[in-house]
Amino acid sequence: MLRVVVDTNVWVSALLNPRGLPARVASVPVLSRIVLVNSQPLLDELRDVLTRPRILRKYALIPGDIAAFIDLIRRRAEMVVTSGAIRLCRDPRDDMVIETALAGHASILVSRDDDLKGDADLVRHLTERGVTVLSVQRFLDLIDAG
Repeated sequence: MLRVVVDTNVWVSALLNPRGLPARVASVPVLSRIVLVNSQPLLDELRDVLTRPRILRKYALIPGDIAAFIDLIRRRAEMVVTSGAIRLCRDPRDDMVIETALAGHASILVSRDDDLKGDADLVRHLTERGVTVLSVQRFLDLIDAG
């Protein structure tokens, strides 16, 4: 089974737009075909983003729904411990996604972040460690191909 880290930006999009491609990543048919890998810092970041006043107002999110969504991810995921020691990306917040993938021996990191997908040196570094960074569409294509 594929070991997969899903970046916070994908989870946020999945919750805010239930008809979009990221929502398919969060669906039971997809989650049942992978080992989801996550860490507490990523869940904390997700909670932080979803509870920002602007997001709460714009999308009329209910705190209980946010908590349930995060709890669902926690229950579905294999949680790994991270130390915050990795410094590979221009954006330090992306380092925790990378560290989660490496600590969890993930083979795929799904992200919408161009810092993760477009930095050739970072992509090469991760590839050498067995981690492939995929867009949501490429990840879903891989899952659909079977």
